[in-house]
Amino acid sequence: MRLTRYTDYAMRVLLYLAARQDRLCSIAEIAGAYGISQNHLMKVVSDLAGAGYLVSVRGRSGGVRLARAPSEINIGAVVRHTEDGFDLVDCGSCIIAPACGLTGALAQALAAFMKVLDGYTLENLMNKRLDMSGLFDAAASRERAPALD
Repeated sequence: MRLTRYTDYAMRVLLYLAARQDRLCSIAEIAGAYGISQNHLMKVVSDLAGAGYLVSVRGRSGGVRLARAPSEINIGAVVRHTEDGFDLVDCGSCIIAPACGLTGALAQALAAFMKVLDGYTLENLMNKRLDMSGLFDAAASRERAPALD
């Protein structure tokens, strides 16, 4: 199973904001922390805000933050929200689908995959919150440091 980049970015945003619950964060800040496109994140953040995972504050001192506690954000639910579909193969257009056991096996595998994700919250993924915050801080410090030539 391979998740889309969209889901990857959504999880990165949620993890970043969970590590920075004490303040609003800008999309530019989050994009800079991961070295990814601000334009891609704008769409992801807008979607997560619309789904109730984030609160977006407009204006000069605005930004985004989690809309709920990390313990209330289920990872399986986020993945279901951000993924378009879970068709691992195109069994619907295959002529042997009615007699093939692959469809059932893949459905069972997908159910097991999602069951594992359903067992985690954002808080569970933050079990090393201080380590994660420190990594973000170190990355930001490296970006601000002048280049030594």
